[in-house]
Amino acid sequence: MNEDRLLLVTHVALKIGETGVSIDDQTARGIVRWSDNFERIAYAGIGTVEEAGAQQSSINWVPIADLPCAGRLEVIPMPNAYRVQDFVALYRSGRARLATEVTRSRFLCFTVGALAGDWAAVASLEAIRQKRRYAVWFDRVEHEVVRSGLPGMPLKRRVKESACLPFMQLYHQHLVRRCDLGLFQGKDCYDYYSRFTSVGQCVYDTHTSKKDFIKKSGLDLKVSGIAAGDALRICYVGRAADMKGPIDWLEVLSRLRDAGVPFMARWLGDGPLLDQMRTMVMKRSLDAHVELTGFVSDRAETLDVMKTSHVFMFCHKTPESPRCLIEALVCGAPIVGYRSSYASELTSADGGGTFVDVGDVQGLVNCLIDLHQDRTLLSEQVMRAAQSGRRFDEETVYRHRANLIRSML
Repeated sequence: MNEDRLLLVTHVALKIGETGVSIDDQTARGIVRWSDNFERIAYAGIGTVEEAGAQQSSINWVPIADLPCAGRLEVIPMPNAYRVQDFVALYRSGRARLATEVTRSRFLCFTVGALAGDWAAVASLEAIRQKRRYAVWFDRVEHEVVRSGLPGMPLKRRVKESACLPFMQLYHQHLVRRCDLGLFQGKDCYDYYSRFTSVGQCVYDTHTSKKDFIKKSGLDLKVSGIAAGDALRICYVGRAADMKGPIDWLEVLSRLRDAGVPFMARWLGDGPLLDQMRTMVMKRSLDAHVELTGFVSDRAETLDVMKTSHVFMFCHKTPESPRCLIEALVCGAPIVGYRSSYASELTSADGGGTFVDVGDVQGLVNCLIDLHQDRTLLSEQVMRAAQSGRRFDEETVYRHRANLIRSML
């Protein structure tokens, strides 16, 4: 066993091509941060073979070989086995592979989040069998996320997912009860999963660093524009998927336009509902006020949009802990949206957030009207958001999690 080897088992896709294995840029940043805290990293993800002539996806792929820690990193491609029949066929060989990695590693951390095909959960079972101490990581209450998506699923899949939900819930509770450290991202996850363990910790995940914090000059420029009566600049960064509430988001803007509030809004990100959003923008004649930018590969551009925005508006409908809210605060953009324990906790100390009940579209409209009319309040929210964001840089949050793993495992 390597005394300073951390085994991470996740659901992250690994792209296997002619030039080797690649991983998305955000996960790559996380691996580098883990390597700051452990001598060796073993990283297991879902290996997918790159198809010749495949279209460019909305992912920035980074070759593993290009990471500064590549010489201390071992990548373990696990098979894609989310279909039950594939999982049954591959379970024995997959578990044997994970058993070897568990034996070789001093520290174990598993990102659990599914039923069939969840190799992190299988690794947890193997750690239990070997009587090894392990950590589980959850970044959302998975069964609630699945349940919220049931209405939009085809009938056959809806029936299957509905039947599996109770088993998923009990399975995850079992793994949490047996773990030696529960890392639960954000207060929504913590509030739910910490009921099943006495070793739960509320943690955060971000890929912003201190150099990404909005500078005083940027804050001053934004505040001066607010005082001068600039039209509201509203943004959102994330997938156009049902759980993110993109249709609610556009409905808010439609009503805001009808209320006579001047604004410009941008949604950065692609997803299955992007075409539906474009149709709604056209039908509501919102094209003069709303830009659906789609996927933006340049991370600096994304941060710049948030740094120049007066409001980061969100309509999240499920108990999750999205990094975009932290990134907005880091950029001095007040978060205004549907209430959750996660969002509320992010701004509980220094402010910078305004929240309404989930689904309260008119409530969000009223919040934005208030901010438009009270420019002093809006400026205060911008300053408070930036202060709240000072808590979150990747070096600090990864060091905190690494220290928890070392002290409790």
